[in-house]
Amino acid sequence: MLRTIAKENPELRLTLIDLRKAARANNAPLWAAVALRLARGRHRVPPLNVGHLERLAAARSTVVVPGKLLAEGRLSKPVTVAVFHASTAAREKVHRAGGTVVSIRELIKSHPDGSGVRLLA
Repeated sequence: MLRTIAKENPELRLTLIDLRKAARANNAPLWAAVALRLARGRHRVPPLNVGHLERLAAARSTVVVPGKLLAEGRLSKPVTVAVFHASTAAREKVHRAGGTVVSIRELIKSHPDGSGVRLLA
């Protein structure tokens, strides 16, 4: 049986609820996978750096990062990144490359079935 970890952050709770609802309503396994990763303890989800986006994401793609986005590395292509939390420097680097940073809840509204979105974990 899975152990439920009580999350104290109200924004994280609402995000998990929205992810699970979107997964059920739209038959979208992507949102269920993101919810599982966000529900983990924070020490089990390593942060992702901007340099990883350069290597893993294609130009003009949409990716979701379940956790934190940090500013180590460079980014030279426009990417739309949905993230639960991003450092200020990471947001600036993504914007300078021509990309955008949105919340996971905003991405659920624009891509309810999860098509065209890649999970980076």
